[in-house]
Amino acid sequence: MLAGALLGALLLLLLAITSLRWFPPLTSAFMLEARVHALRTGDRRYHTDYRWVDLEAISPQAALAVIAHEDQNFPFHAGFDFNSIREAVRSHARGHRLRGASTISQQVAKNLFLSPEHSLVRKGIEAGLTVLIEALWPKERILEVYLNIAQFGHGIYGVEAAAQRFFHQSARGLTREESALLAAALPNPERLRVDAPSRYLLSERDRVLGQMSNLGGPAYLDAIEQPRGPQPQ
Repeated sequence: MLAGALLGALLLLLLAITSLRWFPPLTSAFMLEARVHALRTGDRRYHTDYRWVDLEAISPQAALAVIAHEDQNFPFHAGFDFNSIREAVRSHARGHRLRGASTISQQVAKNLFLSPEHSLVRKGIEAGLTVLIEALWPKERILEVYLNIAQFGHGIYGVEAAAQRFFHQSARGLTREESALLAAALPNPERLRVDAPSRYLLSERDRVLGQMSNLGGPAYLDAIEQPRGPQPQ
């Protein structure tokens, strides 16, 4: 009976991931978690601002900015950036703070289906979900979902909601500087406020702008449409 239940759960998961290749997610685990937290704390002002738009309706600068800041090898890996993982481990061994090496694909898996908690079990489930997403979705879809569900502020999910809230325009019209500022806030959008950028956030924005230039500008996005080759060393 247990085996049958597990098989049924796996089939439902496969169906959900497959359907999300074509249909926008109605919500995400992170959005639901934030809503439950607001209810528990009595935050009656909390509102989830989530507005889905297709990838073609998002500025290429915004797509490039999140890749430059979050996952520069995104076009080339199959869900896991082992080069970045090795660099993070080596840096930690030299006494530096352990930094994350999650790819955009891993973040999509986590944000859609899992809670923000940190545990080995959750990381294991995240890895399995990442494999399924990479196997069932093209890279363009993974990036499209990420740009639509990533959190950019308190209750603000996706670049369309962020563009409307912070810059009073659509995601299609985001400039290079605006896109870099949004991407720079991604590690901690509750603390790094786009509408009141700190000196640190502005310095991170400038760093993202440099990374975008190093990648060669929006032309770098063409690599997403190509067959995956070996990761750059």
